[in-house]
Amino acid sequence: MRFSLMTFCALTTLALLPADHAEAEQREAIFAGGCFWCMEPPYDKLEGVISTTSGYIGGETERPTYEQVSGGGTGHAEAVKVVFDDEIVDYATLLDVFWHNIDPFAEGRQFCDVGDQYRSAIFPLDQHQRRLAEASKEEVEARFERDVKTRIEASAPFWKAEEYHQNFYQKNPVRYRFYRAGCGRDDRLEAVWGDAAGTP
Repeated sequence: MRFSLMTFCALTTLALLPADHAEAEQREAIFAGGCFWCMEPPYDKLEGVISTTSGYIGGETERPTYEQVSGGGTGHAEAVKVVFDDEIVDYATLLDVFWHNIDPFAEGRQFCDVGDQYRSAIFPLDQHQRRLAEASKEEVEARFERDVKTRIEASAPFWKAEEYHQNFYQKNPVRYRFYRAGCGRDDRLEAVWGDAAGTP
């Protein structure tokens, strides 16, 4: 009986919350940091992140394929969409994770991946995110006393990548580690950020 009463009270409390309470705690953020395989892990391990999705953003073609984007010419960038609980982790923290997992001084490339489709970029989804993104970019430029090549781009449709790309680092850990090491990603991150560099 006691368990039933507790359950009843919990359900009653939930029923009294606004219908959109659960949705109100979830926000989205989109970042392009080169190969999207490598941008999922740092967010997946962050408390408050609900999910990450690899995809394409910033181009003209609708429903682009990996072959189209990787070939260049569509205008899309490989990117990751982060769904997060803003009562646990804020957008400023997501920005901090982003910066420490990219080379902010590389233009039209990231690490061994060359081409505009591998550019680093932030895609703010509202004015609040844009203000924070611009401020964070200024902070990075001030820290290093040099221009940052990472773009802050207008919001655009995000197209989910093919399923085999999702959580690639978990599905194919050996291939993922081989690619990441061969691309020189961690060596370059350490050269730029030192002990604060993002981890695999």
